[in-house]
Amino acid sequence: MPYYSDELIEEVRSANDIVNVISDYVRLQKKGSTHFGLCPFHNEKTPSFSVSQNKQIYHCFGCGAGGNVITFLMQYENYTFPEALQALAQRAGITLPRQEMSSRAKQEADKRARILEVNKTAAKYFYAQLRMEQGQGGMQYLKRRGLESETLKNFGLGYSNKYSDDLYKYLRQQGYEDELLKDSGLVTIDEKRGGRDKFWNRVMFPIMDVNSRVIGFGGRVMGDGEPKYLNSPETMIFDKSRNLYGLNIARKSRKHFILLCEGYMDVIALHQAGFDNAVASLGTSFTEGHANLLKRYTKEVYCTFDSDGAGIKAALRAIPMLKEAGITARIVRMKPYKDPDEFIKAEGADAYQKRIEEAQNSFLFEVEVLEHEYDLNDPESKTAFFHAVARKILTFEEELERNNYIEAVAEKYQTGFENLRKLVAHQGTRAGLTRERKPLKSGISEKKKKEDGMKQSQKLMLTWLIEEPELFEQVSPYLGPEDFTEELYQKAAKLVFSQHQEGEISPAAIISMFVEEEQQREIAGLFHARLKEVTTPAEKEKALWETVIRLKENSINDRSRHLEPTDMEGLQKLIADKKELERLKKQSV
Repeated sequence: MPYYSDELIEEVRSANDIVNVISDYVRLQKKGSTHFGLCPFHNEKTPSFSVSQNKQIYHCFGCGAGGNVITFLMQYENYTFPEALQALAQRAGITLPRQEMSSRAKQEADKRARILEVNKTAAKYFYAQLRMEQGQGGMQYLKRRGLESETLKNFGLGYSNKYSDDLYKYLRQQGYEDELLKDSGLVTIDEKRGGRDKFWNRVMFPIMDVNSRVIGFGGRVMGDGEPKYLNSPETMIFDKSRNLYGLNIARKSRKHFILLCEGYMDVIALHQAGFDNAVASLGTSFTEGHANLLKRYTKEVYCTFDSDGAGIKAALRAIPMLKEAGITARIVRMKPYKDPDEFIKAEGADAYQKRIEEAQNSFLFEVEVLEHEYDLNDPESKTAFFHAVARKILTFEEELERNNYIEAVAEKYQTGFENLRKLVAHQGTRAGLTRERKPLKSGISEKKKKEDGMKQSQKLMLTWLIEEPELFEQVSPYLGPEDFTEELYQKAAKLVFSQHQEGEISPAAIISMFVEEEQQREIAGLFHARLKEVTTPAEKEKALWETVIRLKENSINDRSRHLEPTDMEGLQKLIADKKELERLKKQSV
């Protein structure tokens, strides 16, 4: 990855006003000192997406998305950091220095660029062939499948001629050498017979990455040839397990979830019907790579696979991988139809939308499939079924979630909640996963863990100091970065205090110092804590000192817990801070 200095990154960032940039993507309305709009990262009707011109950062109070102008382009356009920086540099008229690459790295980059170029040229050629006389068979097939001209255009559909060296000859005429064509996966080179096309006499589906660059192809044979569907082999630009068909369009959808299908035609039929959030794997089983790719764009996936046995197996395979990636999965039922394409043709978009609304919880779907392995009319088999369900329920770590599923299963299969709960607890004890909870002999229930308000207090103080830097003079004699006990918050506090000493606080610059996207989101949230409504200077003063005391008290307690017995200097500092805290409490009364 190219290296750019912190100074250059800050120059590019500060040259791009965040409100101007985000306004190209989101309609913003100014309210007070902040701009608000509908969040582009999740579906909402009430604007909770805020953009601060003063802080040069954005934050969504709904889904938690946040960062600076660089982060926004990375999240919205799915750019890498260098790509986002390059786009912003061009926008501001700043020339980034050329990064020196090793000769091997340069060769690799050049080769990737040329293979992308070959694929783009091939896609244009296939597109043109479909609309010529020789492509009429392919065009008639697509029209019979109900595809409209605009759909054909949007997905760049094409046709490969009946001659097995047609594309090869065309690409050679364009100046591409055999070695490159071979590496593109579009051509095989035979010493005796010369170049032969990978695809011929097929309707062609260009496969694009998230940035709409053609990285491969799928082809559906015309007639009875085998295989019916053929995909490009994996190349240096095409990895089937890390790309999804239609994601370049679906990632821009305003819908809050993604529809996961099995085939190209399902995706295209759904998009044509108005479901622009449909994607499919590329002739391979769903993988962890696919799940991690989807995680960038959504927290919820609706599996709309074929209704046959293979479709059920595909869903059962995808569900745990989606769950592992932190994605909630639901199952859209297609019966009595085979797949989404067939369903849409028979019932239409409104009926499909209803199926989405009725989509089944993925765990209950798994239980339903499991049910078919047992005879519920036989007591022994029925007991074995509930034991199997209990083991599945134990995969949920949180007790509340386990209880919710116990309740749902008990209701569906008409068994007592308490009986099933005990069975789950028993299974967990045997497996060493849980311990059976027994009431205390005193009859007093165990103390519930209170919601931790300390994080909120630390967020509040950081937001306060950024909003009103003049408060540093009052606060800094009592509070320092070390008093923020959350690790990430302490790092942010050190930067805020340091910037204040240097004369200017820049939340956007602080965000740039954190590499992980999740950290950037959290830091943006730190600087967007909701301040208490206070109507008088006295109320504001009271709220401020209450927060200072709360933070200092928590800091002292935290240091007390971790103080080494031999740390005399730390002990003296702790004693001094406790005395100072007592004086502060008396003053604030």
